[in-house]
Amino acid sequence: MAEEQDNTPKKGGANQDLVKAESMVQLALMIPAGCAIGWVAGSLMDKWLGTHWIYVVGILMGAVAGFIQICRTAAGYLRSNK
Repeated sequence: MAEEQDNTPKKGGANQDLVKAESMVQLALMIPAGCAIGWVAGSLMDKWLGTHWIYVVGILMGAVAGFIQICRTAAGYLRSNK
């Protein structure tokens, strides 16, 4: 006899797809959000210290932090998909 295929949708399938989509949106926003936060923090420090260059360091540090978070999230996805 031929085996019957179970075509019923898996429980939580639609929710799981929405969670994955939301995670991808988070990945897309990590670097820009890190840069914006670094820029604001650097600008505040520039005003406080009377300098005009710390905001650049803040932007770079925010970009690096966003990239690190993307790498951590991607590594987590790779581990969970094995």
